[in-house]
Amino acid sequence: MLASGVPAATYSASVSTGISSTAAPPTAAQVRAAEAADPPPLTEPGQVAADRELAIDAARLRVAVLRLSRRLRKHDLAGLTPSQLSTLASVGHAGPVRLGDLASAERIAPSTLTRLVNVLEDRGYLLRQPAPDDARAYLVTITSSGKDALERIRQEATSLLTDILLTLPADQLAALDAALPALEQLAGSG
Repeated sequence: MLASGVPAATYSASVSTGISSTAAPPTAAQVRAAEAADPPPLTEPGQVAADRELAIDAARLRVAVLRLSRRLRKHDLAGLTPSQLSTLASVGHAGPVRLGDLASAERIAPSTLTRLVNVLEDRGYLLRQPAPDDARAYLVTITSSGKDALERIRQEATSLLTDILLTLPADQLAALDAALPALEQLAGSG
């Protein structure tokens, strides 16, 4: 039961999964409170997805993904915040990148990116140099220390997730394996 009085498994974005529940249905007041806290998804600007049914509970999936993400971030991130880690990983993936392009890729303001890059540069993870073809621009490159830190963080996160997965029964592992293509597509759609 949540603080709002709504049962924990009841979400405003809940849709039919074809599985019946033995729990009592929420009251009208509980549904209104849940909808006010978490409005249904939009299909087009201004249109609520009232007539569209999914075979999955989108709110439960969102909560599960966020909780798992939070759990994976609890391990040592080489002293980095999630934003700093994301920036370091983006530079590691893209190679030398202009600050403006990196800010766009990270979907943050250039001033915020500058602060992130300053911290990562001070720690020796990134190197900022003038762009050879534009005197006004700078390129950011990952250093060998940055690559090492990124690899260590990836290995630790993978090891932690492996430990978590080992607690699941075989049928749930198979379901997650089957869902990987869809999850990868969702993760790349942002």
